[in-house]
Amino acid sequence: MHIAIACDHGGLVLKPAILAYLDSQGITYTDYGTNTTDSVDYPDYAVPVAKDVQSGAADRGILMCGTGIGITIAANKFDGIRAAVVSDEFCAKATAEHNNANILGLGGRVVSPEKAVKLVDIWLHTAYAGGRHQNRLDKITAIEQSQKSRN
Repeated sequence: MHIAIACDHGGLVLKPAILAYLDSQGITYTDYGTNTTDSVDYPDYAVPVAKDVQSGAADRGILMCGTGIGITIAANKFDGIRAAVVSDEFCAKATAEHNNANILGLGGRVVSPEKAVKLVDIWLHTAYAGGRHQNRLDKITAIEQSQKSRN
């Protein structure tokens, strides 16, 4: 498995713990930054992660900003991306099992680094259930396709 990962200045507090976790699991990753607390714009960091996941260069992505919300909104502008923000174990499991989310969003001002690692672990180790959930994902894909045809 290969992960694309990035954060803005608000999510930087989580990244070292997550990278250490990925290293401990033997999971490779591409780190798109940021690596300082200087203020940056989260869409600039969402784009390379979303592109990697969309193209298949990465199996999944992890994005972090202050809340996880803005950076996942930006990632969700890409066809086929299902980025979801989580802050508890139930949502980490559900977003993998029911939504087949391919990008996990986390908030550096919402969860601790230890909690973030736990959420990543749950998300990575929860299988997509398929079944009735696939029909719902197919409807999301149909919405993406209908919007393309309108443009």
